[in-house]
Amino acid sequence: MLQRHSANPILTRKSIPDVPPHLIDVSSVYNPGAIFWKGKHYLMLRTQARSRETFFMLAESDDGVDFKVQPKEIKFSNIPEHPKAFHYYDPRMTIIDGRCYIMFAVDFEDFCSLGLAVTDDFEHFEFVCYTKGTYLDTRNGVLFPEKVNGKYLCLERPNLAQEEGNPTSGDTITLSSSDDLINWEHQSNIISGRWRFWDERIGAGPPPIKTREGWLVVYHGVATHFSSSNIYQAGVLLLDLNDPSKVLARSRHNILEPREDYETIGQVANVVFPSGAIVSDYDNEGFALPDAEVKIYYGAADTSIGLATATISELILASQEPSGNPGS
Repeated sequence: MLQRHSANPILTRKSIPDVPPHLIDVSSVYNPGAIFWKGKHYLMLRTQARSRETFFMLAESDDGVDFKVQPKEIKFSNIPEHPKAFHYYDPRMTIIDGRCYIMFAVDFEDFCSLGLAVTDDFEHFEFVCYTKGTYLDTRNGVLFPEKVNGKYLCLERPNLAQEEGNPTSGDTITLSSSDDLINWEHQSNIISGRWRFWDERIGAGPPPIKTREGWLVVYHGVATHFSSSNIYQAGVLLLDLNDPSKVLARSRHNILEPREDYETIGQVANVVFPSGAIVSDYDNEGFALPDAEVKIYYGAADTSIGLATATISELILASQEPSGNPGS
């Protein structure tokens, strides 16, 4: 249903300027956070060095298509030395009360957690915390753009033990709340994977979009039941505005799946991974307009960045398809 942009992939490893000492002839760039800030489109890039270490970089654009990558690493101030973090990756950006917050995954020795940083000018980035919540091992954290019933809200995807000898993963998106953005409390499970369909393993994508119909959430799903490959796809769901623990609708079909060469061939084959979204128009109460264009930025095959578009009303309609056999 999403329409790929004709310029795809909009960013590749060749788009990344050399930044000594780590980022020379990089291996890949993917899974960006996205935000529209003071007339500019910004992407925070997951850039992978040839050491397979990951670094954040910033790209900016006037039109949301033609991006220029800044020739420097993003470095968060005040990051603690302990515990030792090995990788920061998959940033999601959300504006709350005029500040841009970045929530990202962090790999430690034995688990993955969530980190939080903030910027007020896209020049200086301050580390806030490693979040403290119900789950020690978790990822795919995304903040809501405003408080609901006096609480900050976050979607996340806890990593739970799977089959013995395999990495931990997750098949449930959960809702957490906080008074301070640091300490989080589990509120409810939102949706779980649907076995033998396109979204067996799942995780939240870009931050929720406020619409008159509800909170619109694009998420990724992984079909794991193919013997040769996991297939990463995108879907959409709708949550109640006043009680986001209530799921109003969920797409039966995916809205984007790997089809193009840049999505099926790369470091990890058969991946579209939505992580950033920018909406073109809101009304004066902060609701996305039905005919507003949504630019969805996604990682393609863990190698490059793609752009696909739809309108708010098209995404809502896709979420409301009859569910049939795949369940809720």
